[in-house]
Amino acid sequence: MTPPQSRETQPPASRIIAQALRSAIESGELRAGAKLPSERALAEQYGTARNTAREAVRLLSEQGLVRAEQGRGVFVREPQRLFRFGSDRYSLKNRESGLTPFRLEAKKQGKTARIDVVSIANEEPPDDVAERLGVPADTTSVVHRENHYYADEEPVQIVSTYLKWSEAEGTLLTQPKSGPNGIYGRLEDLGHVMTTIRDEITARMPSPHEATVLRLPPGVPVLEVLHTSFDQVGEAFEVSRYVHRADVTGLKYDLPVQ
Repeated sequence: MTPPQSRETQPPASRIIAQALRSAIESGELRAGAKLPSERALAEQYGTARNTAREAVRLLSEQGLVRAEQGRGVFVREPQRLFRFGSDRYSLKNRESGLTPFRLEAKKQGKTARIDVVSIANEEPPDDVAERLGVPADTTSVVHRENHYYADEEPVQIVSTYLKWSEAEGTLLTQPKSGPNGIYGRLEDLGHVMTTIRDEITARMPSPHEATVLRLPPGVPVLEVLHTSFDQVGEAFEVSRYVHRADVTGLKYDLPVQ
């Protein structure tokens, strides 16, 4: 029999309350959309101060289990269906649908997609982008396109695309509307047919800018995909940095085993 914990080893009261609420959520006792008891009610139930109950709710919020609504209270978060992106997002089959990968995924989920072109600028590239594109990092050697993606008005991802300025200058690649089949259609016009991709995937906490744009709840990380496109002769011609909300995005890859 496990001996009772001493006062020195017992977790803080806020964590005890948070764990009890977490267990109620996981068991279904508190269902998605259910309203949590008020801080006052929790404090009375567990014999603690309201500040302790507030800290317990904060812990649940950081874990992505609850959401606060101003003037209404705190509610159990509803599980969201993931947006799944993988190697097939660049396939010719998907392009023949006339929809971008994001719009196609949103349509599958019955959501309305919106893509905002936030900026297009001739810039010095980040070091990792310069290395992959094979361009100087200390000159304005790329055009940087930043887009923000929404599903039913909820921000889902930030995409920063970098192209060689020597190729993009004076073309539709520097315009918000790049024409049929998007930027890949224009890059094919320049002789770059995508044949290979490389995705480098990391998980991290968001920058303040990313957290603001994506309206991230506290404690929710992002998935970063650094994507490089290679053409028929093995030349890297496009690099994109995808920053996804990790609570609504999944990555799925079907790869041959060689």
